[in-house]
Amino acid sequence: MAEDKTFTYASSFPCSPYELYAWHSREGALERLIPPWENTSVIAKQGGIAPGGTTTLKLHAGPIPYQWHARHVEDIPGVMFKDIQHKGPFARWEHSHLFYTDPQGSKLEDSIVYRLPVHSLLPDFSERMVESMLERIFSYRHATLRGDIELHKKYSSKPMRILITGASGVLGRALCPLLTTGGHQVWRLVRRTPDPAKNEIFWNPEQGIIDTKALPELDGVIHLAGDNIGEGRWSDAKKQRVIASREQGTGLIARTIAALDHKPKVLLSASAVGFYGDCQDCCMREEDLSGTDFISDVCSLWERSATPAEQAGIRTIFMRIGVVLSPKGGALQRLLGTSPVGFFKSFGSGEQYISWISIDDMISAMLHALHCDTLCGPVNIAAPEPVTNAALMRTLATVVGRPLLPGIPARALKTLYGQMASEVLLGGCRVATDKLQQSGFTFRHPSLETALKTLLGKK
Repeated sequence: MAEDKTFTYASSFPCSPYELYAWHSREGALERLIPPWENTSVIAKQGGIAPGGTTTLKLHAGPIPYQWHARHVEDIPGVMFKDIQHKGPFARWEHSHLFYTDPQGSKLEDSIVYRLPVHSLLPDFSERMVESMLERIFSYRHATLRGDIELHKKYSSKPMRILITGASGVLGRALCPLLTTGGHQVWRLVRRTPDPAKNEIFWNPEQGIIDTKALPELDGVIHLAGDNIGEGRWSDAKKQRVIASREQGTGLIARTIAALDHKPKVLLSASAVGFYGDCQDCCMREEDLSGTDFISDVCSLWERSATPAEQAGIRTIFMRIGVVLSPKGGALQRLLGTSPVGFFKSFGSGEQYISWISIDDMISAMLHALHCDTLCGPVNIAAPEPVTNAALMRTLATVVGRPLLPGIPARALKTLYGQMASEVLLGGCRVATDKLQQSGFTFRHPSLETALKTLLGKK
């Protein structure tokens, strides 16, 4: 009979064992702990971590998808809980989450008893591969958990009731679990038939409809919805969709919450560093004027559409967001699609600046903005160390361990993507983040190399 193996990983955390347990018991905990480099998603959940609760994950072995069914079998609040594999790739898998008192506050020990399938037929290095994989995963999980615990302790005011648009996008999918594991309640605006049990509320920006009767008394609103500006050529129809999606959606949100009897205290409305246009190597601050590019016009209209909320006395923040790095979507996901061959040395000259930010810092900055009463108006949300396109590609190639290919000429990009290439791929924007930092925000990933190593599991 094959021998069972045991893997353990333990860390200390600045909170009580019960607080650590409570974090794991909340909606979104598993989603927060799934490493971003893993092509894994939660497709079904029933119950919580108490016995009888079940979870189904979709994973991939290379391009081949498969499912992992887990069942919770034991639970002592503040002390431990256990889940087992009901159906999946291992011959046995039992995962115990153990919580202890520790001089720093508490200690979490993840203990996994597992057995590989067809153990006798596997090569000797299979066990080492599994151990290495688990080490990477749990190192990430504990680091992310510690960062989240510290963040929530910093903003330990009473839980907020928050409405989010664009919750199914890259930012929204990462933000909602961060909020719910902190004890906040989240409602999502959706364009399909809503599920009230999931706190979904119908809206249709094109028709100016929000089901206001379904709205709870809100403390904050985060508006992220808008047509993706960075995909494909900018035809006249595409440009119109980009503008309309931002003006209609933002205007509808701003007018609706301004008219509520119980108004939310704060509105975070998405914008972009593209507000400043292609600014070469100048370092742009929030008081600087908008540029003259199409993206600049879009951002200006986007921000002006929120005027009704400002006029109603709602603290309004225009999040001028940089390039958000996540393997789950956006620019980094598209770049990683070329990694089997290598990475292009640069787009055009490679001298254009990119104001980037890791996905975890982006969603943490939004939580900070919800709570920081002194923060209002436009806020640049990007890492404190912008890099050139050439530096980004060079760092990415080093972290992933792939060669650098020749750069893509600007003319080729303009031929393929037209104006979009000129403004998004070849244009640059370098922004200062003094306003955000002086309001008390601290970054988890201030440097590009640190961010990429964390996101891609290369630490």
